[in-house]
Amino acid sequence: MIKKWVLLTAFIFFAFPFHSSAKGLNLMTEAQENGITLHWDPLSRSGMLEKNGRYISFSVGNGYILKDFTLIVKEDAPFMEDNILKVSQSFMTSVENFFNGKLDISSYKIGAILIDPGHGGKDPGALKEWTFDGKKVLVQEKDVTLAVGLMLRDHLQGAYPDKRILMTRSTDVYLKLEERTEIANSVRLNENEAILYVSIHVNASLDQTVSGYEAWYLTPDYRRQVLDKKVSDDEDIQSILNDMMEEEYTLESILISKFVLEGIEGQVGKLSSSRGMKANDWFVVKNSMMPSVLLEIGFLTNETEARLLADESYLKKVALGVYNGLQAFVSHFERSRGFTGVN
Repeated sequence: MIKKWVLLTAFIFFAFPFHSSAKGLNLMTEAQENGITLHWDPLSRSGMLEKNGRYISFSVGNGYILKDFTLIVKEDAPFMEDNILKVSQSFMTSVENFFNGKLDISSYKIGAILIDPGHGGKDPGALKEWTFDGKKVLVQEKDVTLAVGLMLRDHLQGAYPDKRILMTRSTDVYLKLEERTEIANSVRLNENEAILYVSIHVNASLDQTVSGYEAWYLTPDYRRQVLDKKVSDDEDIQSILNDMMEEEYTLESILISKFVLEGIEGQVGKLSSSRGMKANDWFVVKNSMMPSVLLEIGFLTNETEARLLADESYLKKVALGVYNGLQAFVSHFERSRGFTGVN
């Protein structure tokens, strides 16, 4: 969950389920038959069930499930059998009863979005000089990321006057990586508020034929201490809660990446191509205690793409695409939790 999780301390509850057949039920099939949407990440082996604005988070081998981001319940652990995700009858009964129950609507919302234009000041990032139409042009990563970041900020401020739209830098200044993540982690949120972190970069390669844009999220195997407070005296429970929150961050980062890539594609069309979603332990991603994505919006070592990255009209398309993707995620997040959001 991408808020500060202050609700966890008041809603820890344990049930004692019975165990059903070892063969289990195919969760994908059961979800389809019951009108439940299944979000599944095979890399982290974790997922989320969604219906009627309610959610259940789970992971393979974990004997706890998280209901509506507040209620921890002990349940039979999901498992893999012949590459099929399976659950017990007890698990499925618990899911059906929960989704058929009354929704306690809460005003979950995105309270802040932090835009991080990569590099700056004495750190130009990737750079290369090209000659376009007889004129020498120095394409620098720090200039491109700042231009897109400022355009994105303006779009978000116009659409969300009630949210804090922040930037790690709005001018050509140098910031250490540690300073960027400190800014992200120091943002104060109200109860039931969340923050998103978007880092913008430009790619480079020794192979000048390589081109395209991509979105990176934190490797699912990497584990951070993301709980900002102790919520249980039981160290095992504390560890489980931290892992579940980390898995929520991963799932939501993947969803943000998906929406943003689709948004960029909708704006740039065939001018560039998507290289998809990828995972890595980037410093700014692994040290930001929130859903975080790192965008590489093109290769300045590719002549065709470098020309685009030096063109303000193209950067406007990229910024609008990123905005559209973030808007889609914000709308999905807030609407699904009973908040009106943006349609």
